[in-house]
Amino acid sequence: MHFDHAGIATKDARELAALYGDLFGLEVAHEEEFDGMRVVFLDCGDGYFELLEPLEEGTISRYLDENGAGIHHLALATDDIESALETVRDRDVALIDEEPRPGAWGHSVAFLHPKDTGGILIELVEH
Repeated sequence: MHFDHAGIATKDARELAALYGDLFGLEVAHEEEFDGMRVVFLDCGDGYFELLEPLEEGTISRYLDENGAGIHHLALATDDIESALETVRDRDVALIDEEPRPGAWGHSVAFLHPKDTGGILIELVEH
């Protein structure tokens, strides 16, 4: 596995993308509306910033209400998400997603529960 992206909750993904473009020279690699969110991926070279803007009530809007803008999750890429989930299950780590589900950019994803991962929401993503 390797680092894939940091998911960042924000009220305005395009505004934050413009700021990060100006500050760090990051360019938009991909943008889509998915699962009630605007999702913008900024290319950081060895990974991405995934900017998550809620377009309707849901997980990210609740996160923003409770926590404000900031890092929502960290994602690790795997070539075999089923095998990665089996490893997680073998180690009794709680899963939010028992099975992979569709994610942004057409990838398969599954989230691990932060109660068993040091307080960090971890996403597994298969490209």
